[in-house]
Amino acid sequence: MEMKVVEHDVVPGGSTVIAGVLSELNPLPGSETVLDSVDEALLKASGFEGKPGQVLTLPRGDGIAVLVGIGDEASFESLRTAAGNAIRAVKTPGAICLLAQAPVDGATRAVAEGLGLGAYQYRNYKTKSDDELTVEVVEIPGGSGEELERALAGIDATNLARDLTNTPAADTAPSEVAAVLERAAADLPVEVEVWNEARIRKESLGALLGVAAGSDRPPVLVVMSYQPESSHKHLGLVGKGITFDSGGLSLKTASLMEEMKDDMTGAAVVGAATIGIARLGLPVRVTTVIPLTDNAVGGNAMRPGDVLRPVAGPTIEVLNTDAEGRLILADGLGVVRRYEPDMIVDVATLTGASKVALGEKIAAVFGSTSNVASLVLEAASRAGEFFWELPLFRHYRTNLDSNIADIKNITGGRYGGAIAAALFLSEYAGEGDWAHLDIAGPARWRETAGEQVKGGSGVGVRTLIELAATLGDRAPK
Repeated sequence: MEMKVVEHDVVPGGSTVIAGVLSELNPLPGSETVLDSVDEALLKASGFEGKPGQVLTLPRGDGIAVLVGIGDEASFESLRTAAGNAIRAVKTPGAICLLAQAPVDGATRAVAEGLGLGAYQYRNYKTKSDDELTVEVVEIPGGSGEELERALAGIDATNLARDLTNTPAADTAPSEVAAVLERAAADLPVEVEVWNEARIRKESLGALLGVAAGSDRPPVLVVMSYQPESSHKHLGLVGKGITFDSGGLSLKTASLMEEMKDDMTGAAVVGAATIGIARLGLPVRVTTVIPLTDNAVGGNAMRPGDVLRPVAGPTIEVLNTDAEGRLILADGLGVVRRYEPDMIVDVATLTGASKVALGEKIAAVFGSTSNVASLVLEAASRAGEFFWELPLFRHYRTNLDSNIADIKNITGGRYGGAIAAALFLSEYAGEGDWAHLDIAGPARWRETAGEQVKGGSGVGVRTLIELAATLGDRAPK
């Protein structure tokens, strides 16, 4: 779907128009004439009141009015949500969206994000088009072209991550995910290097090799590099890329395995964010490391009690093969540290404990310092994504002590699982600024509402883009 800003505010006859309505049927600024043009009796009979989530389609002369509820007041978030709800009600090839005329800072960006994210559909395996959106072009009168371009980079990157997450595991072998990222970066100043299994073995990535041992599909490690000439800060990203997680010999139940194609969401997020950052030309260097492998059951599979040697850092006693994401991240962190970034962020669908603590809408963030966590939280707030800081409580570190190796991959207890996983990763993150994003909760939306579409969410992509923008702004003058 194409979106474009237009200067005129004339609504041609016969067009489909998206208009905003506040509570008690007060029109959003810029939408007055559209609300006045619909049949008052039909509007009254519909029960539409301008409440959040309400959408009403009515004839407007020889055109169509799509009225969308904003709620009590217009805000960045309410505009984005309303636009996402409205776009799915459009049944014509073109539409005019008046929501960006609201007196809200960043209105164009909010509306564009709602339209672009709300219109997302994953249809690669569908054979029928009954529910396919038909809208091809949306005009945004009075909007900001600069804001639209910023929004489009985040939208396209988020939807790339959604596509990767939604693709069945049979079609996302590690090498296939790497190929998708190579294609996405082809026209951008991003270098993509793919390490095959022989290179991984040569580089002594023992944790990644341990997890991969049970699968017939070889592991790969992707290194993406964006180096603009004007950069003064260097951001390192690491994403968990378990292309399917059976749990290994510590086998998951059937119900828990149903959505385990999602377990490479962290990889999808950091890869897509790198694409978005490069597309915007942000003045910050980015090095992204993505270890990719299945966690499968096989004759050579990693066993409980095995000891792994990651590329750098403590040796690991594996007591549960289903706590494998932290193992490949240990190697990913070890590799990214070679590039000496100023700040490292890893992203992973790591623990059910974070989902228990925060639910399915909020991701957890752990920071090596409170300032690091605050940087991520501020970026998430600007992106409209929900994160909450959890403590990196060092007193729990002894629960990971092993009798035969330097560290074990689980505590063996029921409590504090998200904290334990973060403490484990901190052993491999080095002494510099580091944040761990556990996105297990919101990696998949359970329902469609506003800009959120059921399926893979892409949560984290826009936060990382905002974080990179912040680091770029902190460059010396």
